[in-house]
Amino acid sequence: MTTAIIGADGLGRCPWGAGPPDYLAYHDDEWGRPVRDDQGLYERLCLEAFQSGLSWLTILRKREGFRAAFRGFDPEKVAAFGPGDVERLLGDASIVRNRAKIEAAIGNARAALDLPGGLAATAWRYADPDAPAPADTADVPASTDGSKALAKELKRHGFRFVGPTTAYALMQACGLVDDHLTGCHRRGR
Repeated sequence: MTTAIIGADGLGRCPWGAGPPDYLAYHDDEWGRPVRDDQGLYERLCLEAFQSGLSWLTILRKREGFRAAFRGFDPEKVAAFGPGDVERLLGDASIVRNRAKIEAAIGNARAALDLPGGLAATAWRYADPDAPAPADTADVPASTDGSKALAKELKRHGFRFVGPTTAYALMQACGLVDDHLTGCHRRGR
């Protein structure tokens, strides 16, 4: 059982957010705050997919490289990428160079543009504001019925690299659920 950790500043944090400065900043300033625009959701969806099998710290440290390489994660710009862009991205050391994930990011931009109502509206239909507050890390699920339904909906519209675990990580990152632990200063904010 791992509960919130009190930092040197006297604030309680989720254990993962009390680590390196990159994690602390992401935890305190971004993770779990509502993201309601398509571009913001698309960025987080891409980053969650690229993280699959890797450390989140790796993704955070490459985030500016991803933003530059993927044109600020503007779905319209990424949807226009072609084979030359895939090759350019495969040669870009500032990002994770995985062909399947790169091609999925491009395909997901196209799918996002075709999504009735948009990506944010679709994702927010699966928000769970009444999910119980986790007291410790063992209470935080890897996926939920909502994330399974969101993943299924996105896949039905042509999205890739969006299984239930990735969908749940997206929900956590974008504030669709509040998985800050009881005792964390970010809980409920």
